[in-house]
Amino acid sequence: MEDLISVIVPVYKVEKYLNKCIESIVNQTYKNLEIILVDDGSPDECGKICDNYAQKDMRIKVIHKENGGLSDARNAGIEVASGIYIAFVDSDDYVSYDYIEYMYKMLINGNAKLAICGVQEIWKNTRIEEENNINMEELTPKEAFENLLFDKGIKVSAYAKLYHKSLWEENRFPKGKVYEDTAIIYKVIEEAKKIVYGSKKCYYYIARVGSISKQQGYNRNEEDYIEHTKKMLEFIEKEYPELKIAIHRFDLYAKFRILRMLIFTEPRNRKMEKEIIREIKKNQREVFFCKKTPRRDKIAILLLNLGLPIFKFMWLVYCKKTGRVV
Repeated sequence: MEDLISVIVPVYKVEKYLNKCIESIVNQTYKNLEIILVDDGSPDECGKICDNYAQKDMRIKVIHKENGGLSDARNAGIEVASGIYIAFVDSDDYVSYDYIEYMYKMLINGNAKLAICGVQEIWKNTRIEEENNINMEELTPKEAFENLLFDKGIKVSAYAKLYHKSLWEENRFPKGKVYEDTAIIYKVIEEAKKIVYGSKKCYYYIARVGSISKQQGYNRNEEDYIEHTKKMLEFIEKEYPELKIAIHRFDLYAKFRILRMLIFTEPRNRKMEKEIIREIKKNQREVFFCKKTPRRDKIAILLLNLGLPIFKFMWLVYCKKTGRVV
């Protein structure tokens, strides 16, 4: 008999997206699932939608709880999970029908505790194209970190991964924090010892205004992002100092992200903008000339060196063309 796999779905104010998300899970090619829908005190009809699905599918378990945030909801799911393996799906996203089977086969064939698949980000103007040249590889934590830091398929996210439950015996998402994935996933990768990665994009991430990671403008949530990123990079630098350039690349990417938010926030925090630019320029040369640095990062470096107004203008042009959130 197939191993039981628990799929944990935190649910909060996603009425518009929830049906598509749940349908993509209940119709998985891998059938031996425990589907845990965690209603995190959602004030809309999400709780009723979850209960309706539970009445139709015996594999679905619904938890109704007071609102505690995404971390708390995921942790609640982990606590009751019965599966040998655990996967996460955010309730405003959806997955391919072989999402679980694809990662499970990699995990079993590779005799690993962590499997990772590719992610398709869907913006307003995104066209989903048929994939070619799908790669699969076995990685050490160091190799997985290098791929993550250079944005080579592996994301700092709880989703798009299948975990052996033992990886969550001691690890939990930090309650009361946002960007919680950045705070914990690197610890899970290190603990896994062996990782299997397949580039097939089985997870569809819906980029929408209003989600935690797609808020417009700089706000206090970004302080969590800065803190978690700093701790992650410090850990990797301590354990794998040979990844210095990769660490600098991710740090540069993170600072560009903050800079983009700052320049579209009124009133402008000019002092912080100048500090972020100073930090970017400190390591920009070695990052720019590294062959593994993504092309978009190199373009961002060039545009910033032409001046902040030009950088801002070109970012607006890019967002309009792709339908991205500013």
